[in-house]
Amino acid sequence: MKIIITILIVLLLYFQFKLWIGDGGIPDVMHIQQEVDTAKAEQKKLQERNKALAAEVGDLKKGLEAVEERARNELGMIREGETFYQIIKPEEPQEQPSK
Repeated sequence: MKIIITILIVLLLYFQFKLWIGDGGIPDVMHIQQEVDTAKAEQKKLQERNKALAAEVGDLKKGLEAVEERARNELGMIREGETFYQIIKPEEPQEQPSK
């Protein structure tokens, strides 16, 4: 009977060691879970980016409004017959150092 109890205690200690310290134990599971959470956050960010790009592609395919907006913003283009006004703020006078 003592041999069976000793074997059971040894097995219990072995499994506890594997659970807390060994390969595939709790620390490994927690590390993998952290990697999964990081990957999910990255995936969500990429999905949002893909949605924005898909919407932009759809706009470019459907009409000229998106193309016109890009031309105005990125290339500084204007329509024929429009007048372009550029407003330049006057520079503030610089303070001269005291002598």
